[in-house]
Amino acid sequence: MKKAAITIVQALGTFAILATALPLLPMEEWYVRVFDFPRMQLLFLALFSLILYLWLGSKHRKRDKFLLTGLSIAIIYQAINIYPYTALAPVQVKQAKQDNTQQDELSIMVSNVLMTNESYDKLIGLTQERNPDILLLLESDSVWQQALQPTTQQYPYRVEIPLSNTYGMHLYSQLPLRQKRVNYLLEEGIPSIKTYVELRNGMWVELHAVHPKPPVPTEDPNSRKRDAEIVMIASDIADSNYPVVVAGDFNDVAWSQTTELFQEVSSLMDPRIGRGLFSTFNAKYPLLRWPLDHIFHSDHFKLVHIERLPDIDSDHFPIYIRLSFAPENEYEQEEPKPDEDTHEEAVETIQEGIEEAQEN
Repeated sequence: MKKAAITIVQALGTFAILATALPLLPMEEWYVRVFDFPRMQLLFLALFSLILYLWLGSKHRKRDKFLLTGLSIAIIYQAINIYPYTALAPVQVKQAKQDNTQQDELSIMVSNVLMTNESYDKLIGLTQERNPDILLLLESDSVWQQALQPTTQQYPYRVEIPLSNTYGMHLYSQLPLRQKRVNYLLEEGIPSIKTYVELRNGMWVELHAVHPKPPVPTEDPNSRKRDAEIVMIASDIADSNYPVVVAGDFNDVAWSQTTELFQEVSSLMDPRIGRGLFSTFNAKYPLLRWPLDHIFHSDHFKLVHIERLPDIDSDHFPIYIRLSFAPENEYEQEEPKPDEDTHEEAVETIQEGIEEAQEN
């Protein structure tokens, strides 16, 4: 019995080590990139395997030492990746002062509704309760567009892209929008939105809404197009003279190399750093959750509030944020900075995505 238990722990430990090492390879295939996602789960699996093996197994054979060393490295590596998204880390976005006014605030709610989900009333109730300035819906089709009219009629400004391919997108705003543009950056049927929203204080903010395809066998066999779309938006933002907010389902986690590159190119900030993971997917499986829905912003803003909202019977939880426009932040918050390889890596990522799109 003990020998069988040791064998199982060895197998689990070996899997945790390999799953930690695979994303370090310069490969975009889905079966490699998928291990970018469960870093928290792999951390606990490696820690669990290490503790059990120390309790059950021999520690003197060469293979035991290899396994224990590999598990220790995996634990340290995963912990380093997860650490910024814990309350132990310093925040990247400072908390807004309590005396800020609504004139300077922008509230956004993002919800990947799951196109086949029919719990329209849950999202309607949540929207009416939170009353966000901006409501961004993803995976929304014409059925969702029609079902949400009781609440979206309160939003006079909108961009509606009802699609039946799970990449529909609806942007509703209580604040004025201008230059509303729908882009299909790499593939027909996969839209993104670029527009400008006017805050109550008269300041215009550049707003992007995104939802690229994930690297999974049923969608794309690799992550090249997803990565390229994310970095193309970052490159566009890098040239902006406006305060910027980017929101959506990136189909990528906050700690991936691509998201890190996105932040370096765009200089946008992540309000979750130092506060928590705010894992939005998968709402149906508590042990398999990670942060796929993101809201990044320029250093013109401070954070009033961020919250993962209750379940609406989608596979994603909605996420809600309130930001305060505070342009004096320039010297108070440290935005992500590009390193010497950022430009070259960005160009290469975009080019690979364009070539992949042309081949398909």
